[in-house]
Amino acid sequence: MMIDTHCHLNFEDYNNLDDIINRMKENIIIVSGCDGRTNQDVLNLCNKYDNIYGCLGIHPESVDTATVQDLKFIEGNLNHPKIVAIGEIGLDYYWTKENKALQKEWFQSQIDLAKKYDKAIVVHSRDSIQDTYDMLKNSQVSKVDIHCFSSSLEMAEKFIKLGAKIGIGGVLTFKKSEKLKEVVKAIDLKHILLETDSPYLTPEPYRGQKNEPYNVYYVAQKIAEIKGETLENVLKETSKNAVIQFDLPIVL
Repeated sequence: MMIDTHCHLNFEDYNNLDDIINRMKENIIIVSGCDGRTNQDVLNLCNKYDNIYGCLGIHPESVDTATVQDLKFIEGNLNHPKIVAIGEIGLDYYWTKENKALQKEWFQSQIDLAKKYDKAIVVHSRDSIQDTYDMLKNSQVSKVDIHCFSSSLEMAEKFIKLGAKIGIGGVLTFKKSEKLKEVVKAIDLKHILLETDSPYLTPEPYRGQKNEPYNVYYVAQKIAEIKGETLENVLKETSKNAVIQFDLPIVL
């Protein structure tokens, strides 16, 4: 089994969504929301497809336009049997640092929801790794996925000490990804989750094309190569990690 723990099929980037999802067949896809519209899309996908689960959240790039109603919508749907986490949430200082306080406020409010309802969180961190770490260290959330990890081995180990899982996607297959390869080689497989971040970050050998959940296979392949593991074992262990992390009702 393969489990893509993070993608955005709810984005209007696909004109063949049925084909994309059917290519995963008996495998599992976890779709993340980013704002009010995409959170509704996540619910629709969960209701339509048996192999799709979802996360609801307000992305840091969406905080300037997010409303209290958006937060209420998330809270009101956390009891849905296929909503497995709050995400994609976090901090992003790449585009702007002007709204740091507001980003932190939204991040904290969604962390608080996760604690209240005992949900995992899926965390986005771009140019904000120390602030992200500091907030998570104080949060005491039991299940954290650092989505699309791109920092150092030192930071990976610090997050792991908090109990977090490290999300690894297509960037690992890029030629200029030595730092990430070092992280993957050093950390135990039990700390790794597979993801694609579709439709973005398509792995080699399909870089430049639109990404899709099935390409998580090539991420697993690269991890196996780097760690000297069999592909079968990488898929087995990362799937087990995902089932535990997101409380998926799946028997492996």
